[in-house]
Amino acid sequence: MVDVFDDLNAEYHQLDAMLASLTPEQWAHPSGAEGWTVSDVVLHLAQTNEVISDPAIGDGTPFLSSTGRTVDDVVADMVAAERGMPPSDLLARWRKTAFATTELLRTQPPGIRMSWVRTSLSPRTLATTRIAEHWAHAQDIAVPLGIDYPDTARLRHIAWLAHRTLPYAFSVEGLPDAPVHCDLTAPDGTHWTFGDPSAPSRITGPAADFCRVGARRLTPAQTTLTAEGPHATDALRLLRNYAA
Repeated sequence: MVDVFDDLNAEYHQLDAMLASLTPEQWAHPSGAEGWTVSDVVLHLAQTNEVISDPAIGDGTPFLSSTGRTVDDVVADMVAAERGMPPSDLLARWRKTAFATTELLRTQPPGIRMSWVRTSLSPRTLATTRIAEHWAHAQDIAVPLGIDYPDTARLRHIAWLAHRTLPYAFSVEGLPDAPVHCDLTAPDGTHWTFGDPSAPSRITGPAADFCRVGARRLTPAQTTLTAEGPHATDALRLLRNYAA
């Protein structure tokens, strides 16, 4: 795999090219994120990138560890508080915050744990979550506007994250941890595998579908993914591309 920090930078560049092509009308268009315009989505990405630049992130304390608020409520309030920036200013703000995070994460000292929403993450895992979030929100912009946003080998990071967080997803539902093997077809036709090949539960199919299910942009029924074994259907139902 290409280094995750290089791939994070590449994901930023792909999104940047799309954003730079948008008209003012497209910035104001409803996005795939319910209740948000395209501008709101980009503002959200800028705001969450700015969280990474906060010096307090290095203490490892989760941001929502002592509150009863949901992540969705917090980010909705953040966007509402700053909604209305002109598209040119918003694009400049996102660019500044995005490209700064790559080197910040890449240059963290070994062993550090960085604060995130309800846990602490290594810089590499945090970079992976940023790839996943930017890719998912790129879908929220591209799909409603009918813009092509090609899938790339960077989906491998997102698929890895989705598989890696399955034990947490099972635990949240009160289900016991269960091994699940994934054999996914990459955009170039090669295969990516995750988990123990001897696991009794198995998910196969396109990595692009797998990642979209984990991003909650598609339901399993809307894909060609196949779930076999006692826990595979639950795994697809609970799949998520982020580390809380």
